[in-house]
Amino acid sequence: MSFPSITTLTLNPAIDRTVTIPVFTAGAVNRVESTSDRPGGKGINVAAALAEHGNSVAALGFLGRDNETAFTTFFAKRGIEDHCLRLNGSTRVGIKITDPVRHETTDINFPGLTPTFTDLTALRAQIAALKGGWCVLAGSLPPEVPTSIYREFITTLKTNGVRTVLDSSGEALRQALKAGPDCIKPNVHELEAHLGRALPTEADVIAAAREIVAGGVHLVVVSRGAEGACFVTANETVIARPPVVTVRSTVGAGDAMVAGILTAQLRNLSLADTARLATAFSLSALTRTEDGSDLGAVVEAFVSRVQISNPSS
Repeated sequence: MSFPSITTLTLNPAIDRTVTIPVFTAGAVNRVESTSDRPGGKGINVAAALAEHGNSVAALGFLGRDNETAFTTFFAKRGIEDHCLRLNGSTRVGIKITDPVRHETTDINFPGLTPTFTDLTALRAQIAALKGGWCVLAGSLPPEVPTSIYREFITTLKTNGVRTVLDSSGEALRQALKAGPDCIKPNVHELEAHLGRALPTEADVIAAAREIVAGGVHLVVVSRGAEGACFVTANETVIARPPVVTVRSTVGAGDAMVAGILTAQLRNLSLADTARLATAFSLSALTRTEDGSDLGAVVEAFVSRVQISNPSS
């Protein structure tokens, strides 16, 4: 079995059901303004953003047979190669309640399907078959999957000359860092949880990222919402600050940033240009509507509006 030069791994995908409720109030009766469903999961979202920019990309992971049509249709429409393994049952549904008045999103995440030993063995064979190129390992783990699995996969991939981008959290992140992924992209809250301490200032975030770089990760990108993102390597640090925009949805914005980082790596861009492009990818996800807009044009329009600085300026 052959794969394109970019693969994304999503062990715990979901159908993202976005429910729009102005002035959402917990513990009260709320009226839904609109709702929409989209196949997702962090790695699948990354694959979609990459494919929309003309990259050949394959999706690996697990899908439930009972509702796979939503995913197969999605993959076909976006030109993503479908190498996901099928499990009995239905892929989970994740609820995202968006409040356009308060600009808040509330996530309600359900547990995913539990893969069997045979399922995991089949996935390990797929991972071992990857040679060269890039692999994005993203998202949470399904029930009963060992928290060391990303560490295991990164070790295998590095042996096969595959460069890796990791976007996960908790114990899965802690374990995976031992294998030295090429790039990680936590948000500031995930990084705080990983380190067990608050990171209230930009300087604190940069110092924390440098700790992880010293541990063997080539590039650490820490997203900080409207405050921008810190991009840190062993030799350089840059800060990307986005322009003020009207946020239509936060769904997939972090995943779009991962796609932007990888696109920049494929183009061999400088760290500053990587920060511009990755931030522009994220902004396109935050502001985009389903109006047929050219994603490439949207991203390019944002690139020049992203402010880049270094910590000393």
